[in-house]
Amino acid sequence: MRPRKIPQRKCVACQRMMPKRELIRIVRTPQGEIEIDLTGKKAGRGAYLCGQAGCFKLAKKTKAFERALKVPVEPAIYDRLEAEFIRVEEEFAAGKERADDDDDG
Repeated sequence: MRPRKIPQRKCVACQRMMPKRELIRIVRTPQGEIEIDLTGKKAGRGAYLCGQAGCFKLAKKTKAFERALKVPVEPAIYDRLEAEFIRVEEEFAAGKERADDDDDG
């Protein structure tokens, strides 16, 4: 049996290709809201970001979310996303470690 193919996505800030589940998805919902999607399954246009604060700051500086989501992103939205990102970053890292442990076991 062939090994299962792992979906790859590119971080919008650092441009590194990584497995999809190692990245955090930022989604623009059909209603036009921009939010963090930890499940990776919300409907809408998505942009992927490494789980690092440095990548978030680079994405903000280069307006990578505006290009990837194809809508203008207000500074207030960046500030809200940054606060959420910092909170979610630890939760995401813990979830990734648990998933790695499950794969080993």
